[in-house]
Amino acid sequence: MAQPRIIQRPPLPGSEHWSWPEGTHHVLRQVLTRRMIESPEDLDLALKHLRPVGEFDTLEDGVDLLLRHRQGHVIIVGDFDSDGATGAALLSLCLRDFGFESVDVFIPDRFNLGYGLTPAAVERIRGRSPSLIVTVDNGTSSLSGTAEARDRGIDVLITDHHLPGPELPPANVIVNPNLPGNPFAGKCLAGVGVAFYLMATLGKRLGSAGHVARYLDLVAIGTMADLVRLDRSNRILIDQGLARIRAGHCRPGVLALCQSAKIPNSAITASRLAYQIAPRLNAAGRLDDMKVGVRCLITDSDTEALQLANRLNELNLERRAIGAKMDSEALEQLDTGSLVDSTALPPVVCIFQEDWHEGLVGLVASRIKQHCHRPAFAFAPSESGALKGSGRSVPGFHLRDALVDVDAAKPGLIARFGGHAMAAGLTLDRDGFDEFCDAIEAVGNRRLEPEHLAEKVFTDGELDAGDITLEVATLLRDAGPWGQGFPEPLFEGTFRLIGQQLVGGAHLRMRVAPKGGRKPVNAIAFKQRPGNWAPGDRLWLAYRLDVNEYHMTPEIQLVVEHIRPYNAGTGAGSE
Repeated sequence: MAQPRIIQRPPLPGSEHWSWPEGTHHVLRQVLTRRMIESPEDLDLALKHLRPVGEFDTLEDGVDLLLRHRQGHVIIVGDFDSDGATGAALLSLCLRDFGFESVDVFIPDRFNLGYGLTPAAVERIRGRSPSLIVTVDNGTSSLSGTAEARDRGIDVLITDHHLPGPELPPANVIVNPNLPGNPFAGKCLAGVGVAFYLMATLGKRLGSAGHVARYLDLVAIGTMADLVRLDRSNRILIDQGLARIRAGHCRPGVLALCQSAKIPNSAITASRLAYQIAPRLNAAGRLDDMKVGVRCLITDSDTEALQLANRLNELNLERRAIGAKMDSEALEQLDTGSLVDSTALPPVVCIFQEDWHEGLVGLVASRIKQHCHRPAFAFAPSESGALKGSGRSVPGFHLRDALVDVDAAKPGLIARFGGHAMAAGLTLDRDGFDEFCDAIEAVGNRRLEPEHLAEKVFTDGELDAGDITLEVATLLRDAGPWGQGFPEPLFEGTFRLIGQQLVGGAHLRMRVAPKGGRKPVNAIAFKQRPGNWAPGDRLWLAYRLDVNEYHMTPEIQLVVEHIRPYNAGTGAGSE
């Protein structure tokens, strides 16, 4: 595969005139002015800076509907990922705290009922005699399921953040910041963030305005897991949740998940939420039953929480083993199909294997997208006999809009679909795979430009050897949370290799010395094998500064994302 283009983020025009307090570290200033942060005051992530609930229309209507069912039976219909699970747990806990007499959570079985409020899910729920169904992280596309519930005399409150289609479901109330005409500027909320705003509005109405803040640990996990854009409001929600976890003021299940991941809760970070905690919850929805994950988050028992967290850990290990096999088979399909050269690939890659697990196709699609740097769909057979697919995209190619185009060109080809710009899911008849591949390729040929398919890595430039310190790494860590739309700082530079070894069977650990510095530092490159380099060789690295807290004393560590032999002719990594 071609090497990515390395591009330094330019300083924003006029940023040289922005005022910064005396003593602000120049590296922090360099990073933040490239992310539209004009002063350290913009890093104030106190709850008072959240977008006010009053901007979000339909919240009050949602609260009115909830209060009409305070003595009824409320069933929360969640989703089978971390965003849906944390949102369902948040609603369940808050409604019970606010005196609702009967509250249950229903997570559809992804293998039998599929995603969202389907007619089949309503039929299952109907036996529990609900007066109100509340969705979280789903429902905007559930036209037939919502209609079925209303026909059965069940009220429906949809809380969601997914983009709507041309027709909205006939719910009593829809709370979604992305509905046409909604004036709320916080369009980037995750599903659990929408649930948080609804519960904050309910608490305010009941005279307990700040009560929902005790569950910000759940909001932080779900928001990081869903890879939504980290505008200021989302960064506030994550930062406040992290503070509660670090202080131990969080759900027993969250502490148990940290324990099962061997992370001291005092050392939790946004990236660890995304890459070590959320995958344990997701594993339940991918392989088993997300009710295990929801129960872990809801229980008040430390003992039960740890038992459930350990079960989630086992599922995550199983998920990793199956996922590694599927990844290998996917890349092998590309190789044996003579598609290693990216110029031979179609604009949108589609791949299918008969024995793949339907719950893990999203991870395979993500792996293909990273490998080929183009939109990718992976498919597996479902228990019903249909094909379940999941897609991941690259910037500039809106995946859900592309599926809308396919659906318009080939009516009936896609049984159902939904998603975002960067991720989407769909269901096809078993014999529709080839036709879908042709149709999505045609959309790709129309919508994708060569620029979209050229992988670009944006860095924040080079650091002097004197700035590769624990102090700077800590400053940058504390300026987060970092994530989608607010990228963690990535630096580049030349280092002298002192030694390298394979650790954990899959990761490259190095000892390197920065240019102009004598003091070596540790570096880790995940899922990277040792290279054909000898001690003393010079390497070009693109890396993040990290604080390694797994020792008695925290120390600096480089997390390396790209490695190239140093090119003396250009002063950069060789292509």
